[in-house]
Order: sequence, then structure tokens, then C-alpha cells
Amino acid sequence: MKTTISQVSKHEGKEVTIGAWLANKRSSGKIAFLQLRDGTGFIQGVVVKAEVPEETFQSAKNLTQETSLYVTGTVVEDTRSPFGYELQVKEIEVISESVDYPITPKEHGTEFLMDNRHLWLRSKKQHAVMKIRNEIIRSTYSFFHENDYVKIDPPILTGSSAEGTTELFHTKYFDEEAYLSQSGQLYMEAAAMAFGKVFSFGPTFRAEKSKTRRHLIEFWMIEPEMAFMNHEESLEVQEQYVSYIAENVRNNCALELKTLDRDITKLEKIQAPFPRITYDEAIQLLKEKGFDDIEWGEDFGAPHETAIAESFDKPVFITHYPADIKAFYMKPDPKRTEVVLCADLIAPEGYGEVIGGSQRIDDLELMEQRYQEHNLTGDAYQWYLELRKYGSVPHSGFGLGLERTVAWFSGVEHVRETIPFPRLLNRLYP
Repeated sequence: MKTTISQVSKHEGKEVTIGAWLANKRSSGKIAFLQLRDGTGFIQGVVVKAEVPEETFQSAKNLTQETSLYVTGTVVEDTRSPFGYELQVKEIEVISESVDYPITPKEHGTEFLMDNRHLWLRSKKQHAVMKIRNEIIRSTYSFFHENDYVKIDPPILTGSSAEGTTELFHTKYFDEEAYLSQSGQLYMEAAAMAFGKVFSFGPTFRAEKSKTRRHLIEFWMIEPEMAFMNHEESLEVQEQYVSYIAENVRNNCALELKTLDRDITKLEKIQAPFPRITYDEAIQLLKEKGFDDIEWGEDFGAPHETAIAESFDKPVFITHYPADIKAFYMKPDPKRTEVVLCADLIAPEGYGEVIGGSQRIDDLELMEQRYQEHNLTGDAYQWYLELRKYGSVPHSGFGLGLERTVAWFSGVEHVRETIPFPRLLNRLYP
């Protein structure tokens, strides 16, 4: 019976065949231990010399790292194994021999591993990170579908720049200028006016020359947009969503989290409600922590966000930023127009901002004023202005960066390990 490693628990005591690769091996003279992987998981295959033909035992001893093979054997319970089972091997059929596999069990430098990213993905820890990423994606679709959101796909090629041109990739669209999308948000606002509650999930691009552990050139964003929803209601959706995906990762990726030595108690604290502080309160907190040079009206950098997060044992919302340092479409606070109805969600442990969101301007006259202030007049933005002209309503939305969230949940330091093939300032290969 052919099966996969993830399904062997259903076949305890039975003989099965698994297509796999040899991740590693060791032998003690009369027993060979094969570390097998098939994409669904990892399992140990045990080959006992006295229980198999000599040819099979010699084949097991001569296998090279990453050779592909069919392994037939009996599934037995093994409480010592993190997986809980092992395979008592009876037969081995080599499919394709691997020669001089470059990533050996020894330590390798980061640049070497990144050059071999197409192979590094096979390693146990990288496999675990990608499985956690997959669970976050699966949970994202579940959360929004269960709450009656419609999935809408915004364009990747756009004729306008939502938040300034300095961080955009330019390209030619036949005889016109075009850009790779920084965000699908503006289009999602249009979709929300048609469907009420929507979300998008897709790649976004920032031509930001940054080398920090939090930045990628190409990354994936989850961007919900909700009609008839104010800022406070949006914050509740955000904390419910993050709590939901964290719970699913805890429940469904226990083995992967263990592989990564992740402190589960950190993830158990990700439960709504999350604490909230205003920008004003954040400035005061930073000054108390020794950041004497930070002044009202300045944006926060990574050290500031980390210092703020250290004061809480959960993710924290920072709300009501100054209008001058936020995007043109954010709605001013009616009680204090120099700040806007917005929030950034700051993750603990130095992972920084994982969500940015706001209530959007829904007043036509105010949006026209913003257009003038930001030099947005012209055909490229006419459609966005018209959303305020034809049946405007209060609406809010947010964007969650997938890779930063994967890094946070996984406990890995750098976002380059949270996407299959990272695009960094000096890396476009492989």
C-alpha cells in the first residue's frame, strides 16, 4: 500500500511503501538508520541486517544524501520519535541517486544557503517554516470566508502610485508608464463598495533599499476592506483575525514549532483583546525609556517599535498617528484633526509592525482637498475619487504582512526564511 509520511499513523502495524528522499543516515554495523522525507513530513527508517537480504542492507549503507527512493516497510509506534512512528524497512528501490549534494549536515554560511535556496527548502527547519506559512494562509481563507468576506484580486500592474513613487518599480505598459503594486488597498475600497466585506491576498513590491531583517523587496499581503465599518470595529476584526491564525498554528503545527524550538507560551498569549496606546502615549513611553531625541510628529523606527512592544506581553496597537506621517486617504479624528483614525499592530520580540490599518476618508470634499495637497490630480486617480461621489459610506481596512507574521509565529530571526524564494536588495537568484 502506497502512502505518505503524514498518513502513516493510519497504517500502524501494516506494510506500506513511501516515495521519499534520504535526508541523512547513520549506521552502527548491524543497523542502518535512514532519515526519510517525502514533503509531508520526516520519519526514520530502520534497516536491520539480520532481517533483510544482504543486498538490501548494503544498499541502505551506500545511499547518498538526497537520493530518491521507494521504501517499503512496516509502520511501528516509536515514542522516542518526535513524529511518534518509525518504519521497519524491508525493501529499498533507488529511483535516482544524488551525487555530491552541496548542503551537508555541517554548518553553512547564510549567503551559501541563499545561493542554494532551491535545495535549502528541503531541510527540516525550512520545511517547518513553510508549513507554518501554509497554515497561516489556510487559516486566513477560513477566517474571512467564515465571516462572509468575498475574495477579490486587485491588479499587480497599476497606472498610479498609492503612497509615493520613491519606493515603486517602474515598467512600461506598452506606451504608458506603469508600476508594480505596493498595495491592493485602493482597489479593495472599490470592491468593498460593491460587495461589503472583501479581502485580497497577493504579492506586493517595494523598491526600498533596506537590508534589515524585517524587509523584503517582494512580499505577500492580506488586505481586508469593510464597508459600513468604523476604526474601532476594524481593530476588533484585526485582533480576532490574528488570534484566530495564531490558534490554528498552535493547534495544527505543533511538530513544526517543536522543530524550530519555538517557545509556545509566547504564542499562547496572542489572544484578543490586544492592548492599545495612542501615538501620544507611545512618545511618552519612549521618552521614559531613554529615547530623548524622539519628537512628536516623527515616525517610529525598528528600535522604537521594539522598545514599545517590550512593555506588553501581547501585540499592541499604536493608534492616532499624526496625519502628516500617514497616507493621504486616512480619515482625520473628528475630535482632533491633526491625527488620523489609524493603527499599527506591533508584534512582540522585535518583529515590529505586522498590520497597518485605518478608517478611510469618505467625504468627497475632504478627499478633493487631500488630492490637491498630495498632487494627485489627474486621470490616474479619478476612479478612486468617484468612490466618494457615488454613495460613499464609512469604511475601514488593513493590511497584514504575511512574511513578518510567519517570522513572528515561527520565531525565526530574518524574513528571508519565511518566503520560498526571497527577493532582497542584492538577490534575484535563484
